[in-house]
Amino acid sequence: MNELWKSAKAQGRLATIAATALLGLAAVSPAAAQDYPSESLDMTVAFAPGGGNDVMSRGIAEILQKYDLYPENIEINNRVGGSGAVGWGYLYTQTGSAYDISTTSGSLFTTPLQADTPWTVDDFTPIALLAADDLALTVLGSSRWNTVEEFIAEAKEKPPVIAGTGTVNVDFIVIALFAEKAGFEFEYVPFNSYPDSQTALLSGAVDALLGNPGEIIGMVDSKDMRALAYSGPVVPPEMEGVPTMADLGFDPGISMPRGLIMAPDAPQEAVDWWIKTMQFIVTTPEWKEYISTNLLTEYTLFGDDFATFLEKKNVSFAETLRSRGFVK
Repeated sequence: MNELWKSAKAQGRLATIAATALLGLAAVSPAAAQDYPSESLDMTVAFAPGGGNDVMSRGIAEILQKYDLYPENIEINNRVGGSGAVGWGYLYTQTGSAYDISTTSGSLFTTPLQADTPWTVDDFTPIALLAADDLALTVLGSSRWNTVEEFIAEAKEKPPVIAGTGTVNVDFIVIALFAEKAGFEFEYVPFNSYPDSQTALLSGAVDALLGNPGEIIGMVDSKDMRALAYSGPVVPPEMEGVPTMADLGFDPGISMPRGLIMAPDAPQEAVDWWIKTMQFIVTTPEWKEYISTNLLTEYTLFGDDFATFLEKKNVSFAETLRSRGFVK
C-alpha cells in the first residue's frame, strides 16, 4: 500500500480528500460531530484470521486510522465458531451499542436457517454493502484434473471431497448448485476459515476447495493450486483462461455479499456517522487497491438501500436452500 502515497504531491492530494471527508462527517449532525465517536470500537470478525471477513475488517480499520477518521482505539476481535453464529451472536447481545460493528458474508443469511440462533439478519443495523465476492473451484497444482470437464467426469463416477468455509454458507450453496446442474454428487467438509481449507487441500485431506480469487491467486500463480472454474459472471484478468460456471451451463447465480452492520438498534447518530464514513472510504485509493488486490467486484449500497438488499437476499437464500432440501 505504501506505493500509493510515495510522492509529496500524492500526500497532498490524499490530505485534501481526507479534509473534505472530515468536513462532510462533521455535517452529519451537531450531536454526531460532538459526541461520536468517543469510545473504543469493537469490530467483530465472525471467522478466523486470514479469511475474507478478516481481511476486509482490517483493511477498513487501516483506512480509518490513516485518515484519522476514528480517533479512538479500534479493537478487532475474531469470535469464531458455528459458521458465524458465535461472532454475530455476540454482536446481537450488544443491542443499542454505538461501538459494536461487524462485516457480513453469506453465513449471515444461511446460519439462522440451519441453526437455532436467537438472531436473524433482520435484527442488525445495516450500514453499507461494499463488494460482491465470487468463488473459484480449485484443486492441487499437481492434480490429475487439468480441466473442469475432467473433474466433472470423474466426479460422476466417484464423488469428490470438497472443502469450503462454513456449513450451509455461500461456499456450500455454490458448489451444491453447480454439482446439481453438472450431474455429480460430492462430500462437503466445512472449515472456519479459508486458511484451514487450504491446509486441508495441500495435505491431500480433500480433493478440491471453494476459495475467493483474492485468497487463492497467490497459490495459483505459484502452481501449487489450479483453478478449474469461477462462479462469477466475469473472470478476473488474473485468472484468464479459467471458464465461468455459466460458460459451462451450470451457473449457480449466487455471490458473497461483503458489507458492514452494527448491533441491533444502534443510535441514529452513530449510524449516520458510519454511512458518511463508508461513503468516503470507498473513494480512497487504499480501498480501490483492496478491491483490486482481492479481485472483488465493487458494489455499494448504503443505509436503507442496503437494508432492502438484505431483505431480498435473505428471502432468496431461504428459497434456494429450502427448494433444494438443504434446510427445512
